[in-house]
Amino acid sequence: MPRYDYVLLDADNTLFDFDLAEHKALGITLTDHNLPFTPETERTYVELNAALWARFDRSEVSLEELVVERFSAFLRAVGREGDPAALNHYYLSRLGEQADLLPGAEDLCRALAPWCTLAIVTNGLSLAQRGRVSRSPLQPYISYLFISEEIGVQKPRPAFFDAVLRDMAITDRRRTVVVGDTLGSDILGAQQSGLDAIWYNPKDLPLGQDLSPTLIASNFDDIRNFILDGGV
Repeated sequence: MPRYDYVLLDADNTLFDFDLAEHKALGITLTDHNLPFTPETERTYVELNAALWARFDRSEVSLEELVVERFSAFLRAVGREGDPAALNHYYLSRLGEQADLLPGAEDLCRALAPWCTLAIVTNGLSLAQRGRVSRSPLQPYISYLFISEEIGVQKPRPAFFDAVLRDMAITDRRRTVVVGDTLGSDILGAQQSGLDAIWYNPKDLPLGQDLSPTLIASNFDDIRNFILDGGV
């Protein structure tokens, strides 16, 4: 028997290559709107966006504010005019077309699916995430897709995971594990919700917080072997 019956997988930079998707979508968006797309302007956007998502994880900014402010701040930083809401919608549409997976992600899901019920749990936006999942080869293996925008609450808040467990009819939290790359949303959220957590940490980053992941995994083999340990 596998160690868990249910595996809740983060999407971006756990299964999907978000950095590549963001690069492609941003390049198309800025180029199509006659805005500069250079390594410097890309770095500006990425830093602004990352800071806003960190604030979102801490419930300091709403999703509606985040998606507009990231392009408002970008336009101010590069000294250009534009409609930040329209830019955001165009960007999300382009992002939804990018379904690049991290190497080994499909193999992991294929290995786990016969033994565990798999769900994607993400703080992303519906327009982008549903488009990416639908275009990816993961569909045969993923039974559920949970997106914070649709649930109305985000990781790491326990209400997010409560909604997931309720919809999946999970009654034994000991048989459920969260797998993700972000300490502040995935691992903290699992810990606050009484769930085991596997921190996917291929860059060997320091833990640096008062958190205790059940496993720190440097690769997908570590995750697969840990979950399926038990006689599979």
